[in-house]
Amino acid sequence: MRKLLNTLFVTSEDAYLALENENVVIYRDSEKVGQYPLQVLESILTFSYKGASPALMGACVQHGVHLTFLTPNGRMLAWTAGLSQGNILLRKEQYRVSDHPQRSCLVARNMIFGKVYNGRWVLERTLRDHALRVDAPQLREASAYLQAQLKPILAMEDLDSLRGVEGKASASYFGVLDELILNQKEDFKFTGRSRRPPLDRVNAALSMAYTLLTHDCAAALESVGLDAYAGFMHRDRPGRTSLALDLMEELRAPLADRLVLTLVNTRALQKQHFRTQSGGAVLLTDEGRKVLLTAWQTHKKEEITHPYLKEKLMWGLVPYVQALLLARHLRGDLEEYPPFLWK
Repeated sequence: MRKLLNTLFVTSEDAYLALENENVVIYRDSEKVGQYPLQVLESILTFSYKGASPALMGACVQHGVHLTFLTPNGRMLAWTAGLSQGNILLRKEQYRVSDHPQRSCLVARNMIFGKVYNGRWVLERTLRDHALRVDAPQLREASAYLQAQLKPILAMEDLDSLRGVEGKASASYFGVLDELILNQKEDFKFTGRSRRPPLDRVNAALSMAYTLLTHDCAAALESVGLDAYAGFMHRDRPGRTSLALDLMEELRAPLADRLVLTLVNTRALQKQHFRTQSGGAVLLTDEGRKVLLTAWQTHKKEEITHPYLKEKLMWGLVPYVQALLLARHLRGDLEEYPPFLWK
């Protein structure tokens, strides 16, 4: 099993990254403020507008360290990419499936099954643990609706129909997400999903968590030899890691949504960790971003038992394991892609 290494988050907007003796060195105003050995890192995410030196980018490519550039607001701009991993036969099969709508649907429907299944269990856990603090009938109704979609999803052979069911299931799930916010309800009111830009604090935190999850899924796919840009449900679009977006669907609720809800309910994230721009967009402050990034990295080191492999591993390795299982399916070693099913 692959070893989970560290991720370096550079949150200062005016930081510059350079390479010195196989170390990542961070400068602010020509002053060295940090130094980290490259060999202990698996990825670097920088929110700075100053960028990184060509020498560091080259070293990251050589050592297989994913260096990702984001805007200070968390929008992904670019990442370093080295030589493709794996063999060409795997990627050619991926492209054949991606270009065939019906074959794409057979893979995508399992991913969406995982998404709906996991979303339902997030609701069920809240009902189990906090039934007296939530609108239990409303949550039970949404949970029953999600449960009713599972069998039809596995029978679908048309991508448009699958997208329609997925959209309705997402609307049902997000329609009751506000009930899962148990503390700070006045400051963290959720009335629906909004993005580009997020229009409330919950959406701002969710958008950042989804960005991190997309990065991890894309890196995992590339590491097993798949092309993160050629998806099955999310169709091709220049610059979009469509397969990473496919893979993250089943991981949104158990990884990203639960983390954000935990940070709000434990008051780790508070009102002062957000700022509102003149156009109405709500964004994390530097301090708020640090809170979320620290919690994300800590959560990735927590252990779970993988539901398909029945082996213990860290949460941070789940995208990698799912990418491996997808590659095995495309190679013909597995009859179907087994989604990550969490309880």
